[in-house]
Amino acid sequence: MKNGKAPTREQKKIMRAHGLVPENWLVVKNLPDTLEVVSRTALKKIGRKPRTKTISKSL
Repeated sequence: MKNGKAPTREQKKIMRAHGLVPENWLVVKNLPDTLEVVSRTALKKIGRKPRTKTISKSL
């Protein structure tokens, strides 16, 4: 997994529309139709691979 990046303003709008708090998530992949994010708290847990969420950009 690549390093997660802080979301941009547009990505934050998409996350809020899906009920996520942008301050708690990092962007892993930014594809044209989807956004893949990982929880900041999941990255801190040792021994497990953090699960990612895939969010659709279209509403």
